Amino acid sequence: MAEKTKPKITKDMPFGKVLQKYPETAKVLIDKGMHCLGCMAATFESIEQGAVAHGLDADELVAEMNKAIEKKAKKK
Repeated sequence: MAEKTKPKITKDMPFGKVLQKYPETAKVLIDKGMHCLGCMAATFESIEQGAVAHGLDADELVAEMNKAIEKKAKKK
């Protein structure tokens, strides 16, 4: 039985740290209308808090961000 891998990004992580470590996630955020790249709140606001503020499902957002990371990793 294959071991399930733990997601790299979780909804309790702050946007700023996620964007620093995984810049490829920026496109996902921008496509969702979340322009967190220049937002002051990005330094302390969690992905879940931002998703709720923008009327998005945090779990779906995190899943898409993790897919972006996986996609980039496969290209290497």
